Amino acid sequence: MVTLEKIREDLRKELQKDSDLNFVEVRADTLEEALADASVQLDANTKNLEYEVQEKGSAGMFGLAKKPWKIRVYQTAEAIEKKKKQMAQATGGVSAEGVAEEENKIVDKDGVFFVHHFGSDIYLKVVLPVGSGRPVEVGEVIAAAQRSDTLSIEEENIKKFVKEGTNDKYESIGMFNHVQSADAVGVVDISSDEMLATVTVSPPGVNGAELSIEQLKKLLMDYEVSEPCIELDKITEFVDNPVYNVPFEMAAARKAIDGADAYMDYKFETDNKKHRMKEDEKTGQVNFKELNLIHNVVAGELLAVKIDAQRGQGGKKIKGGYIEARNGKDIQIPLGKNVKLDADGHSVLAMVDGQVSLDNGKICVEPVVTYDKGINAKTGNVQFVGTVIVNGNVEDGFDIKADGNIEINGSVGNCKLTAGGYIFITQGVMGRNEGILTAGKSIWAKFINSTKVDAGEHVLVSDSIMTSEVTAMKRIILRGKRAQITGGHLFATEEIAAKNFGNEGGTETIMEVGIDPKAKHRQLELQTEQNALIKELEDVDLNINTLEQNKRNMRKLPVEKEEKLTQLTERKNEIIEQSDKINAELEQIAERLRELKAIGKVKASGTVYPGTTIYVRDIKEAVTTEVKSVTFFYEGGFVKRGKYEEPITDDIEAPEGYS
Repeated sequence: MVTLEKIREDLRKELQKDSDLNFVEVRADTLEEALADASVQLDANTKNLEYEVQEKGSAGMFGLAKKPWKIRVYQTAEAIEKKKKQMAQATGGVSAEGVAEEENKIVDKDGVFFVHHFGSDIYLKVVLPVGSGRPVEVGEVIAAAQRSDTLSIEEENIKKFVKEGTNDKYESIGMFNHVQSADAVGVVDISSDEMLATVTVSPPGVNGAELSIEQLKKLLMDYEVSEPCIELDKITEFVDNPVYNVPFEMAAARKAIDGADAYMDYKFETDNKKHRMKEDEKTGQVNFKELNLIHNVVAGELLAVKIDAQRGQGGKKIKGGYIEARNGKDIQIPLGKNVKLDADGHSVLAMVDGQVSLDNGKICVEPVVTYDKGINAKTGNVQFVGTVIVNGNVEDGFDIKADGNIEINGSVGNCKLTAGGYIFITQGVMGRNEGILTAGKSIWAKFINSTKVDAGEHVLVSDSIMTSEVTAMKRIILRGKRAQITGGHLFATEEIAAKNFGNEGGTETIMEVGIDPKAKHRQLELQTEQNALIKELEDVDLNINTLEQNKRNMRKLPVEKEEKLTQLTERKNEIIEQSDKINAELEQIAERLRELKAIGKVKASGTVYPGTTIYVRDIKEAVTTEVKSVTFFYEGGFVKRGKYEEPITDDIEAPEGYS
C-alpha cells in the first residue's frame, strides 16, 4: 500500500541526494569523459550541465607529462527547476522546497507498521516514532491483522512489538487459514544483456500468502541470479509496500569500473602563463609588481609524484558472468635536467637550486633564469634561488633578488638588486637616491649615479661614481677614460683607485680606506645612538633634579608626581645600561680597527680636487689644493702622499661564463 508518508519519505531521500549532488568534482583523461562521468553522478543529460575547469588536462607528448582534467560540474538552473516541478507533480502539488521546509520544521516522525501474511503466519513490522511523533496504536495493528481468514492473534506480542519495535524485521503475531493455491506468484524477467532482473508479482487470492523477502531471494536465485547482484533494499521496499502486476527491479549487475590512468601530481604550476599575484596581508591589496612568475625550488625539494595506474574493478552480470574492466595505462616519469628519482621510485626531486618548469613535457630545474626583454611590468619583481640574466633594462621601481649572480645586459634605474654572488651591469645605474645594489661578492658597472652600493668583495667601474655611498670589503677601482669619483662617501678596506677625485667646483667627496667598512658603519650607528641617549639622559636628569628639589621643599610629592619620579629614575637606569653596552661594543670595534692589517691606499692617476677628504685608518687628510698623480697612504700615524701606484687587479676575476 502506497501511503503519503511513504511518498514523503522517498521524496525526502531524493531531496537529500540532490542536495548532496549540488555539484560534483570529477577527474578524467578528457573533458568529454569527465562530463559523461558527471552526467551519471548527477543523473542529468550533459546538455543540462555547466562546468568550471579546476585543472586543465594535457595529453602530453608521446604519453609523457600526461595530466588529467579536473572539473566541477553543476546542473543548469533550468534542469533543476524542471526536476522540482516533476517532484511536485509526483506528490500532488507538494514541491521539493515544501517537503524540505516541512522536514526542517517537523523534526518529529510518527511510527508506522506493516502487516503481511507469509506462509501460514501473520507477520508484523513496527518502526518506532521519532521525537514526539505519534506512536503506533495496538488497536490499529489488531484491526489490520483481523481478517475473515484469521485463526489467532497474539495480542501480548503485538503490545510488545508496538512498544519496542521489531528492529526492521518481520515478527509472527498470529496464524491465518492458509490456502496454498491462492498464494502470490512471482515471475522473474532477466534482460538480454543480463544487466537487470525484475520480478512481476501477481497478488494473492483469498486465503493466499504474500511473498516474503526470503522467498523473493530464493525465486531470483532459482533463475540463476547471482546473490551479490540481488538488491535487498529493493526487495524490502516491495515487501513493505507491494506493487502487483508491474515489473519491479530486484537485482542489477555490478558495473565494471575502469582503472584510472597513471598521472603525475605536480607540486608546481605547470602553466607558465598563470600569474600568482600576492596580496598584502595587512591591506588585502594586490601588488602587481609581485607576479611570482618564477617557481623557485631548492635542492632536494619534492617536485612531482607519480600516481600509479589503477587496476579496473571487474563487474558481474545478473547470472554471474564477468564484465571486464580496463586497467589504467602506465606512464614513464618525465625526468629532465637537474632532477632525480627518489628511492621510492615515484617522487621527483630537485638536484640543484633553481626554477622548476616543464620543458617539452619533462620536469627540469634551471639554475639560471633569463629575461630577454628586460624587467618591467610584464615580469614584475624577480626573486630567484639561482642566477638571473636580463637582456635589457631594469626599469624604475622593479627589484631583483637572486641567491646566485645577477647579470644585466642593459641599464638599471631606481631599483633594488640583491645578489648572493656577483652583480654585472653592462651599462650604468641611475639610482635617483633610492636605488640599492647589494652583492655577496663583487659588483661591475659602467657608471653608478646616486645609488647605495654594498659589495662583499670589490666594486669595479669603468666610467664614474657620482654622489653615491659605496662600500667594498676589499677594493673600489675605476679604470676608464674618465674614471671619475665625484661626490658621495666611499668605503674600502684595501684601496680606492680612480683617475680623478672631486671636481673643479669643490664638490664634497669623501674616501675612507684601511678600515673594516661594516665595522665602521656599525661604529657610526652606535655613535649616533649614543649621542641620542646622552641627550635623553640630560633631559631625564634635569627632570629628576627638579622633582627631587620639589620633594625636599614640600616634604611629599603628589601621587602622580611621585609616579613620574619613579618612571624617570627607571628610565635613567635603562639609559645607563644601554650606554654601557654601546660603549663596550664601540671598544670592541675600535680594537678591531686598530688591529686591522690592511694599510689602505687612495690612488689617483689624474687629479684630486679641493673638497676631497681622505681617511686612511681613521686619520683625516683634507685636500685643499689640486694634487696630480698621487697615492695617499698611512705611515707613522699620518696620511702621506707618494707617487701614483697602479691599482692591484691581478686577483680580481669574474666567475666562469661572465665577462
